[in-house]
Amino acid sequence: MALVAVIPAHDEQDRIGIALAGLRQQTVRPDRIVVVADNCTDATEELARSAGAEVFVTDGNRHKKAGALNQALATLLPSLADDDAVLVTDADCALDPEFLAVALDHVALGYGGVGGVFRGDEGGGFVGHLQRNEFARYARDVARLKGRCLVLTGTAAVFPVRVLREISTARLAGTLPAGDGAGGVYDTTVLTEDNELTFAIKHLGHDVVSPAACTLVTEVMPTWRDLWRQRLRWKRGAVENCFQYGLTRVTWRYWGRQLLTFLGVLVTFVYLSTLAWALGTGGLHLQPFWLAITGVFVVERVVTVRLRGWRQMLAAASMYELVLDFFLQACHGKAYADALLRRRKTW
Repeated sequence: MALVAVIPAHDEQDRIGIALAGLRQQTVRPDRIVVVADNCTDATEELARSAGAEVFVTDGNRHKKAGALNQALATLLPSLADDDAVLVTDADCALDPEFLAVALDHVALGYGGVGGVFRGDEGGGFVGHLQRNEFARYARDVARLKGRCLVLTGTAAVFPVRVLREISTARLAGTLPAGDGAGGVYDTTVLTEDNELTFAIKHLGHDVVSPAACTLVTEVMPTWRDLWRQRLRWKRGAVENCFQYGLTRVTWRYWGRQLLTFLGVLVTFVYLSTLAWALGTGGLHLQPFWLAITGVFVVERVVTVRLRGWRQMLAAASMYELVLDFFLQACHGKAYADALLRRRKTW
């Protein structure tokens, strides 16, 4: 089995060296490393070549990451065998040494895609710290579910070549959303191409997994503004992917998750409105029931951040992370409104 690592990169001169170093340190190294330089205006291309990687330069791509990957895969896949594999990993990520060995073991078991479990890189101040806690909780959830995951995130995933070819054929045949209409593996019309690709793999009858040992580090959003834009895109893209596929044997779980999130937004709005009204009228009183509910939330916050150590567990007991929860609820509400009103999509 040959393994090709593909790294889409747009102006990533500050991070591309870290991503390539992570691949060189793998216990099972890729046979080829291809950096897809997409409309780069910095030194990404030169740094990738000097680090020993092949460089594929996109031609007239207007479709962001999905378009860049489609161009590269259209060139790479014809030279690969069905039992070969392709790793797609973002340029702002660095894989831990065992990632590819574990992922290839799962590919050999017949999985249609093997994703990663990520932790946040340093930096980003307070907003970066909140994301690191959030990612630690995600890693805990995936481990408890023994790798069962809703989506193969764009941070890093390994795919059998036969599955990528099957996706391309299904798009041309009309059994999957057409995407760019040219049989591209990735759908260039959506905001969340990785989520849509997961849908495509599952609708073709394949399972996906994110093993607890497939770990990596990824860049965090450095500001609230950047985080807002990222999560707004993620949430709206996920909602629109559900509408794109409709209610199927695969998507009903995703529809259920969206319903729960929507109800969470409504509950948060009612809670904050009620709290504001009570404070404004001087009618705020402590009730045993609500104190008990608060205690449950405190315990959950403490236990679920255990992977980050006892200091973070103690800090979590103060419930300071509610600021991120309320922030994300506002983001979700905006995404639902944008999707329903069909406002213009932006990356």
